[in-house]
Amino acid sequence: MTDHMPDDLSAAGRDVRPFTDELRADHAVVRNIAGEWVLLRHAEVVAAASDHETFSSAVSRHLQVPNGLDGESHTAFRELLDGYFTDAELAPYVPLFEQVAADIVAGLPRGEVVDAVADIGALFAVRAQCGWLGWPAELEDRLLEWMAENHAATRSGDRAWTADVAEDFDEIIRSVVQPRREAGADAPDDLTTRLIGARVDGRELTEPEVVSILRNWTGGDLGSIALCVGVVMAHLAGSPDHLALLARSDDEQIDAIVDEILRIDDPFVSNRRITTCPARIGGAEIPEGARIKLHWTSANRDESVFGPLDSFDPQGHREANLVYGIGKHVCPGRPLATVQLRALVHALLAGTDGVEAAPGEEPEREVSPVGGYRRVPIIVR
Repeated sequence: MTDHMPDDLSAAGRDVRPFTDELRADHAVVRNIAGEWVLLRHAEVVAAASDHETFSSAVSRHLQVPNGLDGESHTAFRELLDGYFTDAELAPYVPLFEQVAADIVAGLPRGEVVDAVADIGALFAVRAQCGWLGWPAELEDRLLEWMAENHAATRSGDRAWTADVAEDFDEIIRSVVQPRREAGADAPDDLTTRLIGARVDGRELTEPEVVSILRNWTGGDLGSIALCVGVVMAHLAGSPDHLALLARSDDEQIDAIVDEILRIDDPFVSNRRITTCPARIGGAEIPEGARIKLHWTSANRDESVFGPLDSFDPQGHREANLVYGIGKHVCPGRPLATVQLRALVHALLAGTDGVEAAPGEEPEREVSPVGGYRRVPIIVR
């Protein structure tokens, strides 16, 4: 680190990749204008994410299951929720994801400009998640509108707007949950109904817990999958050799390639923590009660771990890849995201002759606190 640690930085309105690439060269830790300590390098992010005693995840005023829980409560909920993401649990849904992806790819106009984020990613995310959860198709337009407004509100930094958008989504969730509760034994036999009837520590889940879990599975994942698709499509449009590599790869290799693309351009920008005691990390003395940001996007581009920026080595970088986090709070939805993105790659390979960047149209980057792209104009061959 340099002698002086910046303490008044703001990423607002910036593409986080070049911004943190420049900062990380001189600093392991910086402070932003909100007073948060931002960890930029791989070693520091891994250390903090792995030390759940010092770096607590209980950072929000609102209930966040399981992300915002610590200790035994977190363990109990992860034991319950991880059961929904096993290979055996997800296997029956793979044909659904494959069909959704194939239908979307088949419906894309050939030779015309389409937006990989809105026309492919968002549509795929909504249809795949609704199919997985058993939500009615009639919610599709409402969810697509919510996704667009949620990104706009997040991008704006307007907390009142963000809170209103969050409440709108909770209302969507309640509109799905309440009829199932009222139907009792006649409720649809789907994943949402199973969750409503689940038990943790020998008791039924409360309504706020069910809503929080479904918010995590949908509100977070819908936008995330759409952004992932945008990143993957932008990369493949500019790297036809990597599209050819996917075409001759098995599923395990496809997953590693997609993860490497997402490491290079990680749309899951950061997670928050709060210190439970004074801590020293990256040369910085951090007090108790300090707000911390684990900057995954920056850590995943750390040259000391991955070599030159944008170097591409799916197998060599796999163990250090932090796209889905690390430690006991690693993203529980990773297996679901993996099979969904794999399904989309299969559909792209089977249903097209590839994709290319739209001539004369530059992709539009998202800005902090959102990662990835806002718009990726491509042409499907």
